Amino acid sequence: MFSQENFSKASTMVLRMGTDAHLYDDPDDVNISLLLDSKFDSDKCEALKRLLALIAQGLDVSNYFPQVVKNVASQSLEVKKLVYLFVLHYAERRPNEALLSINIFQRDLGDQNPLVRAWALRTMAGIRLHVISPLVLVAVRKCARDPSVYVRKCAANALPKVHDLRLEENASAIIEIIGILLNDNSPGVVGAAAAAFASICPNNLPLIGRNYKRLCEILPDVEEWGQIILIGILLRYVIARHGLAKESIMASLLPNISLNEKTGSESDTDYLGIKKKYEIGIEETELVGMVSRSYLAGQDKYLSVLDNNSDVMPSEHVSSLFTSSKNDESVKILLHCTSPLLWSRNSAVVLAAAGVHWIMAPMEEISKIVKPLLFLLRSSDASKYVVLCNIQVFAKVMPSLFAPNIEDFFINSLDAYQVKSLKLEILSTIAIDASISVIFQEFQDYVRDPDRRFAADTVAAIGLCAKRNPQVAKTCVEGLLTLISPKSNNCGFADDEAVVLIQAITSIKDILKQDPASHENAIIFLIRNLDTIKVPVARAMIVWIAGEYNSIGNIIPKMVPVVLRFLARSFPSEPIETKYQILNAAAKVLLNSKGENFDTAKNTLSYVLELAKFDLNYDVRDRARVLRKLLSCYLASSGIEEKEKADNNETEIPVLLAENVFGENMKPSTETVNNRFYLPGSLSQIVFHAAPGYEPLPEPCSLTESDMVKGLEGPGQTEVNDSDVDSGSLNEEGSYYSEDSVTASTRTDDESATSETGNNNNNNSNNTDSLISFADVSKPQEETNDVSELMSEGALESWLDDGQGRSQSQSHSVDERIPSARISIGDTSARIKPKIYTLLDPTYGNGLKVEYKYSFEASTISPSLVSVDTFFQNCSSDPMSKLILTDEDSESVDQGSSESKKDEPVFVPMEEITALEPGQSIKRVIHVHFHHHLLPLKLTLWCNDQKHPVKLRPDIGYFIKPLIMNLDAFSQKESQLPGMFEYTRSCSFTDHLAEVASDDKDGDMSSTKDSFLIICQSLASKMLSNANLHLVSVNMPVDAHLNDASGLCLRFSGEILSNSIPCLISVMVHGNCFELLNASVKINCEETVFGLNLLNRIVNFLAEPRLTS
Repeated sequence: MFSQENFSKASTMVLRMGTDAHLYDDPDDVNISLLLDSKFDSDKCEALKRLLALIAQGLDVSNYFPQVVKNVASQSLEVKKLVYLFVLHYAERRPNEALLSINIFQRDLGDQNPLVRAWALRTMAGIRLHVISPLVLVAVRKCARDPSVYVRKCAANALPKVHDLRLEENASAIIEIIGILLNDNSPGVVGAAAAAFASICPNNLPLIGRNYKRLCEILPDVEEWGQIILIGILLRYVIARHGLAKESIMASLLPNISLNEKTGSESDTDYLGIKKKYEIGIEETELVGMVSRSYLAGQDKYLSVLDNNSDVMPSEHVSSLFTSSKNDESVKILLHCTSPLLWSRNSAVVLAAAGVHWIMAPMEEISKIVKPLLFLLRSSDASKYVVLCNIQVFAKVMPSLFAPNIEDFFINSLDAYQVKSLKLEILSTIAIDASISVIFQEFQDYVRDPDRRFAADTVAAIGLCAKRNPQVAKTCVEGLLTLISPKSNNCGFADDEAVVLIQAITSIKDILKQDPASHENAIIFLIRNLDTIKVPVARAMIVWIAGEYNSIGNIIPKMVPVVLRFLARSFPSEPIETKYQILNAAAKVLLNSKGENFDTAKNTLSYVLELAKFDLNYDVRDRARVLRKLLSCYLASSGIEEKEKADNNETEIPVLLAENVFGENMKPSTETVNNRFYLPGSLSQIVFHAAPGYEPLPEPCSLTESDMVKGLEGPGQTEVNDSDVDSGSLNEEGSYYSEDSVTASTRTDDESATSETGNNNNNNSNNTDSLISFADVSKPQEETNDVSELMSEGALESWLDDGQGRSQSQSHSVDERIPSARISIGDTSARIKPKIYTLLDPTYGNGLKVEYKYSFEASTISPSLVSVDTFFQNCSSDPMSKLILTDEDSESVDQGSSESKKDEPVFVPMEEITALEPGQSIKRVIHVHFHHHLLPLKLTLWCNDQKHPVKLRPDIGYFIKPLIMNLDAFSQKESQLPGMFEYTRSCSFTDHLAEVASDDKDGDMSSTKDSFLIICQSLASKMLSNANLHLVSVNMPVDAHLNDASGLCLRFSGEILSNSIPCLISVMVHGNCFELLNASVKINCEETVFGLNLLNRIVNFLAEPRLTS
């Protein structure tokens, strides 16, 4: 027979058959690498599934990243999908390897299978690196016009990811794509576009105005979660464009007088009549006004408006902010299209649709939201609490709305405590004369519930019913008194019962405030039972009632002094809460006493104050001291007579203060926590505070006709620089993004910025020219305007084919030219300061110091290699021998160059240094082929047969070499590289400030001209110190203003060492000569990844402040 353990194992094996559960069994599977390198797709798929299973268990498998990325070009859909998932998970951790697969993603965007195109776009957008954001934006624009609905939906979902990179230069292009997707015919695409709209530009309502009617018509067909967002967007647009509905609950904002007398408009004559007509069924008009104002201004702003005694909307302009929900076509369409959604299977959709009808529908039609909301109470336990929170607000404003449906709010024994509390409050709110008896019968059962906290809430609900229905107040008080009678609690009060007792007395106290005279017997009953009640809080409230109503009727004035004398004798043993109220009650009795009773009350108060003077609680002592000073005129020996005869302010002020503190002049605050109202269906309405992201309704009629016209023009026509975004480049914005665009790969560049003093040949061609020569140079910004038109019309259909764009761009650049002055900045070799980095510190190298800097000289071994000058210095007192630098993987490289390592950096072994004497320094030139890798190259330094691991950090600025060309050749080549081969970033530049400031202090008349020259020299030296480039030209506009450096343009050229592809760099300056400048860097290069990485590097070192020696 099988044992129980064996049977359990067998059952588990049977359940796992046919599943991938076995993938989780062996976390240390050594066959994954072999499977990834297999020739069969089934093996690769098995390995990728194992890796994803390990990721799901929280293990780090990023070391497999190179092997996984290698399979991204697989033809198998299953393998490709799994590779995309893996790359997406580790892209931010391994950015350099992820960038190597960008070209594969771009190629997959043109695949015939729409799933592949969607996967590629989703992966590119999920990588979220600043360097590829222009490429992702172009890809999203292309996929937004894809014939496949699924691809277009993925394009809409990718827009928030691009926007999260916080590149404001992409904003206009993203908004334009949202407009395209909102105009889509597919409901799935429209729902995703609405989500992108709400996340990116929720206040750009003119974008909705173009397609408002079509969006309303397509609303019922949109997916459920898209419907929720789209309903909110359409509601905000209607209010901002057409205003509020004067037949809805928002009519409470209408003025109380007609504006016809002031404006002469006949349409306003019946405002007051309409308002009064639809206030039928609304008991608290002030509460309705508060709800309406909270919807518009937000709760916090509304409360501040109340404090300032002002209104959310001035009354002289209110009438123009209202429209008719019966005559306005836009409002009618919205209400008609949201009506079917009231019966949606999604609870959130029902709440959103109900919110629209609650705010915009006529009051006589609001009742259609009742049955859908009540149906939600039966359909889902999870949504019951949220629905009840919203029903609670609806019931407070219009109690008659849910009054016929009290049975739906009866308590179920399985309900959670929070749900029970909400149902009790709703029942007490909607209770009317016809249903109050049925509700009280339910409450009688609830009071006996084992959960005494719920029983206490029921007692509170009884008190609320009595406050809202004064005709049943006497019955409620009688029922509450039975809960505190000694007969029903002859065992005393336990902790749970104390909660019910306290709440019962609290409810009685609230009922007494409405009409104390009619409840004299209840007050007498409480006073008589004071001795039997030992709960401190309950006892304190009874003492407060006795002191507050000590002058009502004929019996209470006689009972209270006797009770006070009894309490005075037991004062030392009373709880602190009761002591507070004894002091207050004694003061109130003294103020209301006359004749013989005054002396008795004075003696009682004096005795209590004397006892309190020596109480152990410091708060009791302080209160007694304040009361003695406040009532000093009453406690004097001659009593009231002295007070009446006194004429000085020292006596009058305490009397007035005492009457205001203990009299009836103080009014309690009516503001409670539960009276915080937010939009229906919002999270804020559940938590009673403005949750992050909450926005109130827009200001009515704030969207004018001029705003709509600007919106219809489109973002591409209103902003000149949007063409840069459309073509895959970025606009010239502030310097903030020079730091935010730094990725993990470019952070290593900051540590390896190098320079060289020998780059004189790059500038010699300009030294023989005159200082200023006039030329016609095209504006770079205007060159890209035509590219924008091409991208929006046809270039997206043939993404990689830019032939048409090149020809049109060339013709366009010839037509528009502006005069500019070409400047010769002279020899800048003296300003180029080499930057040296430490490869090995003598502290860790036993006295051996090794430094390196990148050389401007070409490699003598191969033109594709980078030359690095390395300096060896012996800082110790002992000689050193056998110094040599080798690659860590040199042995494996010597055995054979495998396919997997053909693109890894190659280090050429250096010549060995046989001996290095103390204090001696020797220079060696090493040669490295980085293959565009930006990660540090791990090397091994051998000295005296000892091994020292070191790292050589690459600098992409030296992966290129100078390309000699003139300005005409530069302009022609630049016009051939538009669109996705053009990238722009902006940063701040401050290197010139110190030199310009010192030059300005000299008082030279030519300081203005020198300032321009200093800026150009500073920029050129900074560029040439950190990158191996050729300075083509320096141009300045002829119409430049005094001290305005805007328009200065420096052009550099180079070509990539590995493939000789040209790389063109333009630096445009904006700003005042004596202030921080904004430098816009533009790169034109066919190698997209290389160009973006180089652009990042240039922006980083330009933004770095100059080091002062």
